[in-house]
Amino acid sequence: MDQQTTYEKTHRTTANRDRGRISYRRAAVHELLDEAYHCHLGFVVEGEPRVLPTLHVRVGETLYLHGSTGSRPLLAARGNAGVPVCIVVTALDGLVCGRAHAHHSANYRSVVAHGTARLVTDEAEKRAVLTALVEKVGRGRAADSRPPTRRELAETAVLALPLREVSMKTRTGGAADEPEDHDLPYWAGVLPLRTVRGRPEPDPGVTAPLPDYLRADLSPWYTPSPMAGTQVRLEPLAESHVDDLWAATRDPEVWRFRSVAQPANPTDLAEVVRNALDAAWRGERVPWVIRDARSGAVIGTTSYRDINPPHRAVAIGHTVLGRPWWGTGAHAEATLLLLVRAFDVLGAERVVWHADVRDLRSRHAIERAGARREAVLRRHRLRPDGTWQDTVQYVMLADEWPEAQIALRSGLLPAAR
Repeated sequence: MDQQTTYEKTHRTTANRDRGRISYRRAAVHELLDEAYHCHLGFVVEGEPRVLPTLHVRVGETLYLHGSTGSRPLLAARGNAGVPVCIVVTALDGLVCGRAHAHHSANYRSVVAHGTARLVTDEAEKRAVLTALVEKVGRGRAADSRPPTRRELAETAVLALPLREVSMKTRTGGAADEPEDHDLPYWAGVLPLRTVRGRPEPDPGVTAPLPDYLRADLSPWYTPSPMAGTQVRLEPLAESHVDDLWAATRDPEVWRFRSVAQPANPTDLAEVVRNALDAAWRGERVPWVIRDARSGAVIGTTSYRDINPPHRAVAIGHTVLGRPWWGTGAHAEATLLLLVRAFDVLGAERVVWHADVRDLRSRHAIERAGARREAVLRRHRLRPDGTWQDTVQYVMLADEWPEAQIALRSGLLPAAR
């Protein structure tokens, strides 16, 4: 085997069964080690086996393991001889359902590495490894967090395992049922499994915006890119905006025709914001907070919804603007920024608005923006009070946008919520 692309086979890495599933390819091993966040570390203490989960990071052909200076394997590695270990990293890719009990299985990728691990004592090497561990969270995270102090560095131990005796085992595909079982009246196949990141949950008191490297990798249609005008700025909505939104939108008139009931307190408003961010993470909404460009104060929120990139369509909605900013041009400019992004950046062909049939103020604002009434959706949704809402649907098409943009930019459109 070419040792540049594969690991050398040893008696400890040679498969005794299912030999077709074994591999020694460096690229495949590296890919799984880099994809996984944790491994299982096996070692022997006083003649008894121990297995511990721990974080790891690969740097070249060395696998580094994170731990405490008081842990047993790290204490054992203090000597010059190091500590014999076995490292296992596994990704479960699917559950296999066979027509027979015996042919239920799992699809997986698993790396096993044997060797003698050494304790990292060089301060520069240890700092580099801890930086690499932090960067594994997201590229750029090391610069966005405080490096370890000397005390923290002394309390943290790192093991280094050279990647020499390494093998990888993989199972893919469906059930390996017996031919005589294929006509049995049972479902068979694979239930795929994967690890996915959920929506980031900030610690209490965090006011820093969510870094881009922690956001979902979405297309521009689903990305709340910051936008700025002369009167307002739009920035991604975050939990840290709750208190300012509460102060700006406490007037009951602000919530009169909204799709959610007026929050009774900041805790209720926090739930509204969390629901908006959860919808954003699912790709159902793109929420922004509206700031006054002059004072920087949070004055409201707005969103894209019903996002449909294949059909180049998007809706503007969930807009809430504090009453002191009604009639100031804030709403008109926020609408302009959203339309510029929709038509000129995303290439939308169709932008939609929905308004409660009773909400004359919003309907007039949408009409003044240049949108055309398209339909009335009868009994479209339940209002927060349990009554049925008839919804007026307005639309602006791409070939109507140039004329509407001129009117909006000319300042002829008074603001409305």
